[in-house]
Amino acid sequence: MNFLNFKNQSRKKSDAFAVQTGRFERLNTDYREKWSDDFLMGKDESKGTLKRNFDFGRLKFLNVFLALALTLLIGRTAWLQVVKGDYYYGMAEGNRVRISRIEAKRGVIYDRNYNPLVRNVANFMLYVIPSDLPADEKERDNLAGRVAEIMAVKKEDVILIINSVDRKSFEAYQPLYIADNIPYETAIRLDLLSSGEKGVVLSSKTRREYNLYCNSMSHVLGYTGKISPDELKKYGEEYLPIDYIGKNGVEYFWESELRGRDGKKQIEVDALGKEKKILGEEKGVDGNNLVLAVDMVMQKKLEEIIASRLKEAGLKKASAITMDPRNGEILTMISLPAYDDNLFARGITGEEYSNLLNDENKPLFNRSISGEFPSGSVIKPVIAAAALEEGVINEDTVFNSSGGLRIGEWFFPDWKGGGHGVTNVRKAIAESVNTFFYYIGGGYEDFIGLGVDRIAKYGKIFGLDAQTGIDLAGEADGFMPSKEWKEETKGERWYIGDTYHLSIGQGDLIVTPLQVAAYTAAFANGGKVYRPHVIRQVLTGADKLKGEVAEEPVRDIVSAGLVSKKTIDIVREGMRQTVTSGSARSLGALPVEVAGKTGTAQWSTKKDPHAWFTGFAPYENPELVITILIEEGKGGDLIAVPIAREFLEWYYKEYKQVKS
Repeated sequence: MNFLNFKNQSRKKSDAFAVQTGRFERLNTDYREKWSDDFLMGKDESKGTLKRNFDFGRLKFLNVFLALALTLLIGRTAWLQVVKGDYYYGMAEGNRVRISRIEAKRGVIYDRNYNPLVRNVANFMLYVIPSDLPADEKERDNLAGRVAEIMAVKKEDVILIINSVDRKSFEAYQPLYIADNIPYETAIRLDLLSSGEKGVVLSSKTRREYNLYCNSMSHVLGYTGKISPDELKKYGEEYLPIDYIGKNGVEYFWESELRGRDGKKQIEVDALGKEKKILGEEKGVDGNNLVLAVDMVMQKKLEEIIASRLKEAGLKKASAITMDPRNGEILTMISLPAYDDNLFARGITGEEYSNLLNDENKPLFNRSISGEFPSGSVIKPVIAAAALEEGVINEDTVFNSSGGLRIGEWFFPDWKGGGHGVTNVRKAIAESVNTFFYYIGGGYEDFIGLGVDRIAKYGKIFGLDAQTGIDLAGEADGFMPSKEWKEETKGERWYIGDTYHLSIGQGDLIVTPLQVAAYTAAFANGGKVYRPHVIRQVLTGADKLKGEVAEEPVRDIVSAGLVSKKTIDIVREGMRQTVTSGSARSLGALPVEVAGKTGTAQWSTKKDPHAWFTGFAPYENPELVITILIEEGKGGDLIAVPIAREFLEWYYKEYKQVKS
């Protein structure tokens, strides 16, 4: 049987089987296709091999895969370039170079014995860079909500702050203050938030801490606080909106020395505005340290004495200054009541500030340099010097004090009923004899007195009606009335009674405690007028001497021929007699000789007069001037003199012995 017959027979059998099973068409078709393929391959091997390498039936799966891949690639590209293009452009722009500031350390303040009076303490501050914040308003609101939640404040308050600056303005690149003095636990949570958010920065700055010894230094030291918009405009590029600046006292007046000079560093920041690396750095210079003339031991002791006396008398308000008459150094300066500087340094609340402002005793008010009061009799040494210098009297001129003077229907009394009897200039100063000063000030009958113009002339020679120039802000200049002033202001002419009142330190004359201390120093040192100053030295940040405050007098009234040495000596002798036989005899028991003048200043028809004492010690070689004012203290001899006695006794019996 040949191959062809075998094939036909086999096919017939298969067809018959297919008919029987009902599957003829399908099986036949399948069979023929498979057989044909096998046959052809068996007959031509090279053709079979070629068909396996180019199986187009299977390539369709590859085409589908490639099409899908290409579609995904095009879609992703479109997503990145079109849909998210602005976002990633902003991200790329965020990776840029910036100039960052290296904040200089603020200088510290010492007393004259190099005891630190302030210190810099850690302070967490939160701020934002508006230009780095999300552009989308909803995203910014959400961010504000998270910040508000952590800080336990109203979301609306945070939104108001971060939207207060136009993101396209120049100010948008400056830090915008949110809060400071943040508790540590809150700062940790804010740090976690800021590390992943654009434009939010938690910074570790420093703030001041005060009152390390006593509260009465608050008016001298002042305080620092966050810079205000007005201050930012005034000082320009030197400060940023998140900076602290001196607001009062030494902190304000000596701001340029304390602040130092900030450094700079060039940094690369990422898309979140966070520092990636430092490209360059320029170091700054720390602020200078200041050494006060103030002695904190003396300051604390005098405060304690005054506070105790005030409590006993049921009083609240007082001022006291001690000064070195040889150079103008302020050794103590007290204004009571005082306040806590730290309230302002840490960020005072509205309620705290309102309480201070509404306190009838005005604790924020520095009475020593800003308070203006009627001088009372402490002005009498100046009036006496004027009369001696103008030849109105000499040291032997006497008047009889019988209780006062009468001019028409007006009576001008002595403080002592029945008067003081025959009185010369020394006794007039010692016993504060009003009648004597009525005579030399305004004259009486045929005796010609100084008159208002010459009184004003010598008042100005001794520093009245002008600031002393102390290195603290807010100094008042007092007031010396004149005929012209009264006519212009009150529409009245000047009367003889006005001159009488002026001659004993009443009427419209007002002075500051510092002015009284300054002219007392001029009598103590023989006629030299110094500029009072609270700063003694300026040190570098490393505590090396940089400069000292000049100790030359601003004028010498004796050398200038304004007042003679003899006049100064006569007045000094009268002030010494105030202690030996006058209104301050209780000071005679002190271990050193003291000279001085008491004063009782009327200022209200319903309240008690103010009590003054001003003096110096030792008498022969003065090293200390002390001026005390107790508001509503009734009389200088009643409360001001006892305070001076207690302080001077402590100083010469105890403190000076320890220092030497």
